[in-house]
Amino acid sequence: MAIIETDAVLHEAHRDNHTHRDVNGGWLRPAVFGAMDGLVSNLALMTGVAGGAVSQQTIVITGLAGLAAGAFSMAAGEYTSVASQRELVEAELDVERRELRKHPKDEMAELAALYESRGVDAPLAREVARQLSRDPEQALEIHAREELGIDPGDLPSPLVAAVSSFGAFALGALLPVLPAR
Repeated sequence: MAIIETDAVLHEAHRDNHTHRDVNGGWLRPAVFGAMDGLVSNLALMTGVAGGAVSQQTIVITGLAGLAAGAFSMAAGEYTSVASQRELVEAELDVERRELRKHPKDEMAELAALYESRGVDAPLAREVARQLSRDPEQALEIHAREELGIDPGDLPSPLVAAVSSFGAFALGALLPVLPAR
């Protein structure tokens, strides 16, 4: 009996600490892309310049210039890309917000039908949809997750993406500069 109780306590203790990593890629994708791009493009740039039989100092300056130009370019591109994506998502959230305001019964029925399609009995699905629809922000969050596949409270940050991309590109681009100095 003590073993079973101990296992239950251990299971509960583990369950309280149950967490997941952020898999949305808000910073990881631009960081990996930036590091690889920095390494490859700056190595190619420096190799091409070195092929011209120039001084070591010229190769290093070329590498540093490639690092700066590429890092700023990657950051600007990533910022613009993520900001555009975020604006599109926010526009879709506005559409859903208007629908919830203008046609609350239709949206509630839509939510109930979704739960029914997942195996919830019709009366219970309608009741769950009714209860969840009482709070407009909660209703928006649920509709956004179910219809758009997004979490309105966890949209990617253009600044985080830009800084990640800048730093990763710079780090990748610095690697071929170090042995050249």
